Amino acid sequence: MSFTRSPSNTHVTRKPPTEKPRSSWSTLHFDVDAHVNPFFPCSFLPRFPRAVAHFLGYRTPHPPAVHPKPPLGNIPMIFWAVVGIFSSLALIGAVGQEIPAFGEKGVPVIIGSFGAAAVLDFYAIESPLAQPRNAILGQILASITGIIVCKLFALLGPEEFERVRWLGGALSCGLATAVMALTGTVHPPAGATALMAVVDDDVSRLGWYVLVPVSLGCGLMLIVALLVNNIQRRFPFYWWSPSETGLFWNQAARREQQRQKEEESRPRLEKPGASATSSTDSESGMGEDAEVVIKRGEVIIPEGIELRPEEVLWLETISQRL
Repeated sequence: MSFTRSPSNTHVTRKPPTEKPRSSWSTLHFDVDAHVNPFFPCSFLPRFPRAVAHFLGYRTPHPPAVHPKPPLGNIPMIFWAVVGIFSSLALIGAVGQEIPAFGEKGVPVIIGSFGAAAVLDFYAIESPLAQPRNAILGQILASITGIIVCKLFALLGPEEFERVRWLGGALSCGLATAVMALTGTVHPPAGATALMAVVDDDVSRLGWYVLVPVSLGCGLMLIVALLVNNIQRRFPFYWWSPSETGLFWNQAARREQQRQKEEESRPRLEKPGASATSSTDSESGMGEDAEVVIKRGEVIIPEGIELRPEEVLWLETISQRL
């Protein structure tokens, strides 16, 4: 992946000021990372030996190459996805067979939702939905949600529970999605886990013990993903959040506040067709007509545009999908 800078005009065409939207139900927003990230430590991956950090998804920053490496084709991606999916599911099944408690309690060899999770973790590895935070916490939170809903519906009695079991499954899947969305851990296969915790006899009768095979399976799949996905690709793109954490989060927040103050202090023109040149824009060489060009394996960013880490990740994902 290479990032190059393209020249841009210094003249800026300014738009008339727009009225700020009023607060309403449609504008309600909650960002859990804004409240949690300041308390998370900064990444410790740079302190690891290079070979170890490589298989944990860390890449040493370096300037853009003159001749960037061509992007990986879909045939190698498919090959490694097949290897990873087979290896991870086979490992989960083999380990589960060797645990006596699983046999005594009748734990399924493989939880059905792990099939969908494997596709995400080994093929769509650049997706935010496949990162470790989502893949592990999403499954655990969805399992807890499904168990709670199942136990609440079981209070109705065996006969009534069987009659409205489908309703409990629908409710558990919906609530699990809400919990994952609010905690930034959305993982689509986890919706199936929440559903199975209510409607599948093999899973629902396990009760709270279902957290054991789910957690074990997620951990084993992550280990295989770290080994396979870092041979020719990179995984994960981040462990907790694409945004900065700890001290770096505070620095990023201050930069964002400074940028907003500069935006508010810039002169505005009353006429839509008028234009003006700002000293800030002149120095950075960035105009409102600047374009971000996305090509296969390459992203061209105009001078003066500062992107947040999650925005860079989105651009990388798009360029790999072309």
